[in-house]
Amino acid sequence: MTETFARRFTGVAGIATAAAFIIEVPLYFVYSGPPPDANVLGRLLIGIVALACLIVFVTAWRELVRQVSPAHEWAGSIAFAAGLVYATVTLVSSGLEAGAVIAADHPVDPTIAVSGTYILYGSISRLLLALFLTAVGFVVSRTGLLPRWTGRSAYVLACLNLAFVPSLFFGNTPAHFYAANGWGTTALMGAFLSYWLLALGISAYRSGTRPAPARTPVTR
Repeated sequence: MTETFARRFTGVAGIATAAAFIIEVPLYFVYSGPPPDANVLGRLLIGIVALACLIVFVTAWRELVRQVSPAHEWAGSIAFAAGLVYATVTLVSSGLEAGAVIAADHPVDPTIAVSGTYILYGSISRLLLALFLTAVGFVVSRTGLLPRWTGRSAYVLACLNLAFVPSLFFGNTPAHFYAANGWGTTALMGAFLSYWLLALGISAYRSGTRPAPARTPVTR
């Protein structure tokens, strides 16, 4: 795999992941009460597709880092591992929600009814994403792989995700902003991640359509 192909492939995977997440998130706000099964299963299906694309993205990102700066491949591997575990945890959460909806004989709100997903979607996911974003920001800032804003924004999002890790102490009401399964902890952070991935994916793809700029990695 050449560096140019790695950049384009990473970009396409990032854009595809972001697009699926951007479609999924608003579906959580269509109904004020327990949503119909079609809504829940539909958004979960879209989320599963998004997570599959995310696995491709983090794999491509690790390969891109290896192409650009082998000395920083370890950081690319951390981002890959954190992203892969995040996808796995979220897939498990999706499976638990889907199972509860399929088994119920009446509409249920799985964001409340399935207690096992509270910190899987919340604190655990927030910590894993903070690790992933920090690793991505580190690679960008040390190698010049992408424009500086991508690295700085990754650090900012990492801090925001860390701020929501203690949300598991604040109940389980989805309508509350700062709760284990609150809309700030889950939906808002998911939306931020979606649009950040979209911007990163576009930047990565565009970087593969023009000559790579000279990089001056910082060394210590």
